[in-house]
Amino acid sequence: MNKKVNTVLFVLIATLFNLVAMLVIFFTLFAVLVNLVSQESALFPMLLAVIFLVSIGASFLVYTAVVKKLTTRMKMEDYLSPIFSRKRHHGKGEGK
Repeated sequence: MNKKVNTVLFVLIATLFNLVAMLVIFFTLFAVLVNLVSQESALFPMLLAVIFLVSIGASFLVYTAVVKKLTTRMKMEDYLSPIFSRKRHHGKGEGK
């Protein structure tokens, strides 16, 4: 496989990992919330929204840590192409 295919696969797998991590964190925190707070409480919907936002943030932190460790340990730069390429600068009068 070439670097572009590797990059696409890496992005897809990393996105799937991030979604699974978010769901695991959300349902774990939701289970804690259900056991600690009455569902009839006026705070329950607000706490549910906070748990949703915390699960997004926490999954991003976990994702970032895993990708950094994986990138340094496996030297991923050798196998992946850059997602955003650098723009080439043209001299004066060129590129019109």
